[in-house]
Amino acid sequence: MKAIIVGGGIGGLTTALMLRARGIDCELFEQSDTIRELGVGINTLPHAIRELAGLGLLDKLDAVAIRTDELYYLNRHGQEVWREPRGLGAGHDVPQFSIHRGRLQSVIHRAVEERLGKDLIHTGCRLGAFAQHEGGVIAHFFDRSGSHITTAQGDVLIGADGIHSKVRQTMYPLEGPPSWNGLMLWRGATDWPVFLTGSSMIISGGLNAKAVIYPIAEGSSPASRLTNWAILVRIGDANTLPPRREDWSRPGKREELMPHVARFSVPYVDVPNLISATPEFYEYPTCDRDPLPYWSSGRVTLLGDAAHPMYPVGSNGASQAILDARCLADALTHSEHPRQALMAYEQKRLPMTAEIVRSNRRGGPEGVIDAVEQLAPDGFDNVEHVLSYAQREAIVRGYASKAGFAAVPGLTAVRA
Repeated sequence: MKAIIVGGGIGGLTTALMLRARGIDCELFEQSDTIRELGVGINTLPHAIRELAGLGLLDKLDAVAIRTDELYYLNRHGQEVWREPRGLGAGHDVPQFSIHRGRLQSVIHRAVEERLGKDLIHTGCRLGAFAQHEGGVIAHFFDRSGSHITTAQGDVLIGADGIHSKVRQTMYPLEGPPSWNGLMLWRGATDWPVFLTGSSMIISGGLNAKAVIYPIAEGSSPASRLTNWAILVRIGDANTLPPRREDWSRPGKREELMPHVARFSVPYVDVPNLISATPEFYEYPTCDRDPLPYWSSGRVTLLGDAAHPMYPVGSNGASQAILDARCLADALTHSEHPRQALMAYEQKRLPMTAEIVRSNRRGGPEGVIDAVEQLAPDGFDNVEHVLSYAQREAIVRGYASKAGFAAVPGLTAVRA
């Protein structure tokens, strides 16, 4: 058995490690000239960290990340709507990590180089075309100028090549571009004084406008942390095309962002000064795609953002790609034929991720803020008089159950 992996992001790299751990050969092809540490902060949830811990990466992640221990949901006035423990505090056997996306990718990338060898990772290789036959798959790769570089052969081809996936485009040539929901996301990180426990995450505001702040690494002193921030604001109509192409490395414009920052009041962090102190930040129009009827065609399948790109809600994008990798590797190990394996993988993962995509469009667990703000747009004296604990819990816990990271039974959130 040999797999061809297209894409060197978190999903593709994790798939390579999962396959290696099960004795399945693979080669990985990435279109960028190098596998770079792009992006800013993300949260990786316990169900995904459990898989990375099983690959022996927990200590390396611990060295470059923050163990998130609590999460606050606030309305735009800074009033507490919901608060709960996270990770080990929520009864999981592994942490929830807040981490720089590039550092997470780098930890996995180094492990792939060590265990598979650098020769099996090919950069600067763009997938041009692939074809299947009775005995396997052939894939042709080209450089930026269009010159042919190499041809790879394997038993299966895994498209882990992101929201603009060439593999997906080949399978669904009439699908068109990603769907934009009218929201623009600005993200940055800088050294900033510790707030709350030093491992706390804050989400303030609802789906139409929100601020997210959390530390992702140790800072320049014990009193500071490398602090990630994100501002998400509806700036357009969902029926229009995004103003600029989705690209995690596109620099943001301060004059476009700062007028929106005044919409939030976060009592624990001076958000305007936090953003002003950040020398460089990035913008990203939040896009997804409609769930597909199928991911697999013969010996070819999709994984991660190529299969189920979703809005950045509920800390789920990278986590679901990691879960995809585990499921696919297991299926390839235990099935009699590659086609059977890909179908088993799809049948398990497609329905769950499709529901997460749809739930993220409705606001995911952060929809609890929207529900409260709809009933009390000018704030409240007591959130219990606006929406009961049981009603708020149903919104938050319902999403966690769908996404596969529900807290351990018997633990409760902190009552506001």
